[in-house]
Amino acid sequence: MSTSTHYQVHISRDGQLHLDNEPHLVPDGVDPSQVVVQVLHIEAAGTGLPVLVQVQDERTGSHFVLQVMPDGTTQAPSAAPAAPQPAAEPKANLFDRLAAAQAAGRARDFDTAIAAADDILRQLTAEQGDTADGTLEAAQFRADLAYLSGEYGFATASWTWLALAWFDRLGPGMRRTQIAAQNAAQAWMQLPAHEAAPLSADLVHMLLEVAAPERTATMRAQIAERLAVARN
Repeated sequence: MSTSTHYQVHISRDGQLHLDNEPHLVPDGVDPSQVVVQVLHIEAAGTGLPVLVQVQDERTGSHFVLQVMPDGTTQAPSAAPAAPQPAAEPKANLFDRLAAAQAAGRARDFDTAIAAADDILRQLTAEQGDTADGTLEAAQFRADLAYLSGEYGFATASWTWLALAWFDRLGPGMRRTQIAAQNAAQAWMQLPAHEAAPLSADLVHMLLEVAAPERTATMRAQIAERLAVARN
């Protein structure tokens, strides 16, 4: 089975976790490897493909490769499936629901996919908080659905908020923050002028907040040009 993407994981001697050089919070009493699986199973479930992970664990001096499967289990590449990771039943149900929502999205059954994504997002927000990694991953999925279904206003607002949330969580210059900012601007460009204008201030503020002004200058110039054309 092919993989959808791959990640580099580094666990320091004191248990600090970095995923593709981006720091991730490890709750007290939780092993960093469990956080890795929790974060990446959402992507695997969404795509229906395993995610390849290269792990360097300085605590044990080990370096190994594993796959996070769409059902939340892990296994070695090209090996028989490993025993499922311990998980509470509600969490396993969440994985199944996310996979079903993604399948509905691929089939362009957006009514079903959006209803399921909203339900998942509400549950994760209640259980983990609105800026936990899992919640933000689910919010990204919901923003993708909004864009694909033509809800560009919702997509713009969602990606604008996500860019600020990833910025607050990870800091400047990180890949997730940059992608969210770009997605927000792209969604905004699809809006008709009367819907775009009210969202422009928040969008521009976000672009200035999450990156040095020179890095978003081209994007902001395109926004200003479009607003000027609409006014004329």
